[in-house]
Amino acid sequence: MVAHSSDLVCIQEVGMRDGLQSAGQFVTTEDKVRLIDQLSKTGLSKIEVTSFVSPKAVPLLADAEEVLAAINRQPSVTYSALIPNRRGLDRALAVELDEVNLVMSVSEAHNLANLRMTCEQSIEQFREICNNRGSLRVNGTLATAFGCPFHGEVTQSTVFEWAHRYLDAGIDSLTLADTIGAATPRQVYDLCSGFTEAFPSIEITLHLHNTRGLGIANALSGIAAGIRHLDASIGGIGGCPYAPGATGNVCTEDLVHALIFDGYRCEVDLEQLLSVSHELGDLLSDPLPGLVRYAGSKLTKHSMSEDLRRRLGLIEE
Repeated sequence: MVAHSSDLVCIQEVGMRDGLQSAGQFVTTEDKVRLIDQLSKTGLSKIEVTSFVSPKAVPLLADAEEVLAAINRQPSVTYSALIPNRRGLDRALAVELDEVNLVMSVSEAHNLANLRMTCEQSIEQFREICNNRGSLRVNGTLATAFGCPFHGEVTQSTVFEWAHRYLDAGIDSLTLADTIGAATPRQVYDLCSGFTEAFPSIEITLHLHNTRGLGIANALSGIAAGIRHLDASIGGIGGCPYAPGATGNVCTEDLVHALIFDGYRCEVDLEQLLSVSHELGDLLSDPLPGLVRYAGSKLTKHSMSEDLRRRLGLIEE
């Protein structure tokens, strides 16, 4: 097994928000709470529980307050929720929560399609939220940091410009999001290396999609560049409704499997994760895109059939 940095790689679960908001069916509050409580015991460092958006816009997460009121919190886990605006902040301040996540696309076209706001309007809301957030930590996600479905390439200088403006607005930590799954390992390494060098005291998360099958390769490239916080989604569920062709996030159990067996320090219980993934698969009508839940870990063994053993001469006639 290859020896890697002894730094802990922290896995942050986004499936309960990013995944379930586009699951195509409503998962009951009771089931959401049970899944989150199970995920809280797996060693994940953060769980994005829900989103305080309009129930009309995202009806599958209309029970945000009920879910947050019912979960059993673990002291080692940060509990987060996405908020789109000041109204979302007011709702977040009325519940028990550790952090809010703000999202803005660094691509003007995608921000207009996704949030119905210009980038300037988004950053103004960020300032207002940061000025009124009380004790809440604020994470800012730079969506489409590796490519836009409408404009195509996004330059590194654009991503850095908006990162500085996020921090100037009062945001505590940053997430680089490959919203449409366009990134390649070299691109991830280059951008993440620049960020870890430019912002050494800022917690930086990498949020990846697996649209073109490079999610785990990109995650390993980000880790090599100094990233130590990675978003992932149980079962690989999720996607962006305003990114044509974008599929789910990188799968939590597949990512953890790769990290553990490649020698990284990742203190997440794979077997517990797989148990949650199987339960989620029973709740959702569509098959989950994750792979390890079907194949098992690399240590999985299978018994030979009697017929095969006989043909191989392992059974005497």
